[in-house]
Amino acid sequence: MSLSNRNRQILELLMNRTDDITAGEIAAEINVSTRTVHRELSELETILAAYGLTLQKKSGKGIHLQAEPEKLEAFRRLLYGMTDIEFSAEDRKIMILCTLLQEEEPVKLFTLSHDLGVTVPTITHDLDELDSWIQKSDLILVRKRGYGVGLSGSEANKRRMIAQLAKNGLDEADLFGKNVNSHSPVTQRLLELIGKENFTKVEAALWLAEDEGLSELNEQDYTNLLIHISITIARIQQGRQVELHPEPYSLRQNKLLTHTIEHLSKVIPIELTTAEIFYIAELLEPKSLKHPNQLLPMEELSYMEIVWKLIRNMESSIAARFSDDRSLREGLLSHLESALKRLQAGATIRNPLLSQIKKDYEALFEAIRRAVDKTITAIAVPDEEIGFLVMHFGASIERQKQFRRNVKAILVCTSGIGTSKMLAVRLTKELPQIDIIGHASWFEAARIPEKEYDLIISTVDLPLDEDQYLKLSPLLTKEEAERLRLFIQNVTLQKEAGERNESLQEADSTNRLHRIQHYVNEIVSIIDPFAVYPIEQSFHSLRETLEVICEYVRHSGVIDEVEPIVNLLLERERLSSQVIPDTGLALFHIRSEQVRKPSFTLFRLKEDLLLDQGMASDVKQLLLMLGPKELSKECLEVLSEISSFLLIPDMIELLKSGTQSEIKHFLSQELAAFLENKK
Repeated sequence: MSLSNRNRQILELLMNRTDDITAGEIAAEINVSTRTVHRELSELETILAAYGLTLQKKSGKGIHLQAEPEKLEAFRRLLYGMTDIEFSAEDRKIMILCTLLQEEEPVKLFTLSHDLGVTVPTITHDLDELDSWIQKSDLILVRKRGYGVGLSGSEANKRRMIAQLAKNGLDEADLFGKNVNSHSPVTQRLLELIGKENFTKVEAALWLAEDEGLSELNEQDYTNLLIHISITIARIQQGRQVELHPEPYSLRQNKLLTHTIEHLSKVIPIELTTAEIFYIAELLEPKSLKHPNQLLPMEELSYMEIVWKLIRNMESSIAARFSDDRSLREGLLSHLESALKRLQAGATIRNPLLSQIKKDYEALFEAIRRAVDKTITAIAVPDEEIGFLVMHFGASIERQKQFRRNVKAILVCTSGIGTSKMLAVRLTKELPQIDIIGHASWFEAARIPEKEYDLIISTVDLPLDEDQYLKLSPLLTKEEAERLRLFIQNVTLQKEAGERNESLQEADSTNRLHRIQHYVNEIVSIIDPFAVYPIEQSFHSLRETLEVICEYVRHSGVIDEVEPIVNLLLERERLSSQVIPDTGLALFHIRSEQVRKPSFTLFRLKEDLLLDQGMASDVKQLLLMLGPKELSKECLEVLSEISSFLLIPDMIELLKSGTQSEIKHFLSQELAAFLENKK
């Protein structure tokens, strides 16, 4: 069976859809004309018939691939096992890099052209385009007549390149899914390169070492660490040892490193050299803070600004109160920060639900497309990403119409928070007895004690027993809803009675109250001392301004000495400006062991704030946020929430002209709403 890349794309779309898809939707998905799709389908009908498959065409509805389940699965295995494939230019470049990273000896151009089914000049052109990207990875593309092609550089840099390829080309479904036969050849090659067969073992080892510090990592950092260590194991097994750095890395994470090495050695029989131990130690070094004294993430306000602008642009085109939906804001902030970083790094965004989303939510999709184009101008946002945003805003629209229902289930969705919340709303429509008690990532799902839920509903395979969770698609078809009903009846409800007895429920309620009390205590400790100080004097420098305002907080008992805090604030300002664009506000914030307690204070200046080197700022409202070096999770969340209010127009106006009591009242109202989401 010989298939073009276009044939293959169409077949993959048909095989991954449970409902009908129109020729127009296929054309939009693979960027060809509808006429071309009809021509390709005519060719495919003959090929499919030889394997017992047929294309069922329904006028006005679309096309559906029909076959007996065993024949469909056999064809799927055949399709993904094919070697005679026409690769796209991007896929071809990834395959070339994979080959160069896997081979120890130089690879002949003829070998690459033969394996990828293209001419030698095509391979030469691909290598020309790859050269600059390879250089950015601190590697050298070696090309010599009679020698072939190879990569020159350190093993550590080669591992980093593999990790970058994985980050750009794989998602959670690829990394943690169990059905390897459904992967394309490019995905299979990448999974082989990162050592997918070791993934569950490495994850088990990291899980055991979590108590020594890994539990503080967020999901993205944990996944990156998992990928890097899995690559390390795979390369060691291939005999590719990392070189010992001339200035050995300091083993500061002694306990964490010891436990990680110990657990890795138990699950994977390998011997680690001194160089490899140093390399793993560097991987375990926390990198979440770009500056040791920052209180809030450095880029948080810029992403918050994007979220607010997007929400306001959506409100101008759709009659919905998106700005009142705190859950939407939180979901967009989390999703866009990750998505925009991936787009800026040149990663490909994949959305297998795109054609169905366009079909079912056409008007909303177009509205979000216009709003995003107006909000985000620095980079091009593809339709795949717009599809994910549809899920966020669609969930918000549904939430505004619906109310929560009452059976205990947790949702796991890799496509993002918006996807999971849309699925939650559709679940409560189809099955009112299900009460969604939380949303989790793959990373969290395996760690949630079984006593806390009855059922996990996931859109991807999970490393759990089959009776603990059910896999569904994010849009929940009628067939899946029925399958879920049967699962609840035959599996979930058959579990031993008494797992959730009264004492457990009482303990859950008590724990919840204690958690809320922590938040309330932090809110009160920050809002009660909040003060507004008018500053009448003129200043000649930023240092002079900071010295005066820090003297105010010293008198209030927040700090003991002014000079060290001023130095930290100046250092933080040199890293990135603390001015919030288009607001007339500046937020200076640091954390230090010299700060006794969290503090949030407003200073109203008589003249514009002078920045370093005497630059004017158009800022007369200066906010100072200070925190101790060690802060509770609850306190950090409250301070982060307060910083998000600085982009609300009402809050901006209050900070400019409102009284101290008016600002406190506004903050109290907003934080009360924040608290409601924690119950």
